[in-house]
Amino acid sequence: MKKNLVMALGAALLMGGLSARAQAQASTPVAPAAAPATTSATTAPRATAATPIKIGYTSMDYLLGNLPDAKDIQNKLTIQRTQLENESNRMKKEFEDKYKAYEAGQAQMSEVIKADREKELQNLQTRFQEFQRTSESTLQQKYQQLVSPVLQKIQQNIDAVARENGYSHVFNLDAGAGTAVILLYAPEDGNISDMVLKRMGVTPKPVAAPGTTTPAAPKK
Repeated sequence: MKKNLVMALGAALLMGGLSARAQAQASTPVAPAAAPATTSATTAPRATAATPIKIGYTSMDYLLGNLPDAKDIQNKLTIQRTQLENESNRMKKEFEDKYKAYEAGQAQMSEVIKADREKELQNLQTRFQEFQRTSESTLQQKYQQLVSPVLQKIQQNIDAVARENGYSHVFNLDAGAGTAVILLYAPEDGNISDMVLKRMGVTPKPVAAPGTTTPAAPKK
């Protein structure tokens, strides 16, 4: 998404430059071609002004962290994570208990029973490892399920604020994993975050200290 925004901005700047160059060429006086004395000179058409570029920026993390939805998302993720951890602990204990019983009694087991217990332990271990893998995926899916509608609502309000205030481009200051923030400097009057929150009926909070409010996506 950030790459597309940069490309869009570059294209817009390029188009603006080309348009301005076209205007300069159109407005430069050109010597008229020789014509009969009876022919009157015609007036060149006036060039159309280029669409102005107005850049704004915001932070999706900041917006999400200021919404009441953030706390609800975090609570639901915590419940889901706790349920998965409880089930994981139950499966782990089941394996450990049966392994201890196997070790304690294997000397007295027949080969058939011993092989059966070993197969049971292998199956328990496989189930436990598979559960660990799917738990991470389940948390990721739950997070996307909860946060996607909220992000869509935020985007709709960003679009509305941009239209109402004449912004041609709006950047997101949040950097993704392994990337750098795209917008390194911009004037404060380009920050539309509080306008977006007010449009959503939310009073902006003071800048949060690190480690607060915004629900974090589960680690992959």
